[in-house]
Amino acid sequence: MASGERGFSLELAAGAFEPVSEMLDSGRCEPLKAAVHGVLLVTVSICAAYNGAAWIKRRQPHLAINAIIYSAAVFWESCHISHHLAACPVEPKAQPQDDLSDAA
Repeated sequence: MASGERGFSLELAAGAFEPVSEMLDSGRCEPLKAAVHGVLLVTVSICAAYNGAAWIKRRQPHLAINAIIYSAAVFWESCHISHHLAACPVEPKAQPQDDLSDAA
């Protein structure tokens, strides 16, 4: 059975991927990207805290290694969040109207 007989076309699939592809461009959807990294930051923070506490209690070497790796991931994710927030476009603030110009 040829691919055209099932209603699938490569052009249609490429067109459906286009919005996602545009979102991945630098400068697009930066708040969303920062939010995704924020979720990861919370997750790795919990993992780092758990493994650190477990290492203090049980002193198993793999827990110390995990705590170090997750702590590095906390730093890594915070850098990504800062990067995405810095790439957000800055909206110009509205300038207040000068009341002296109306007095003339």
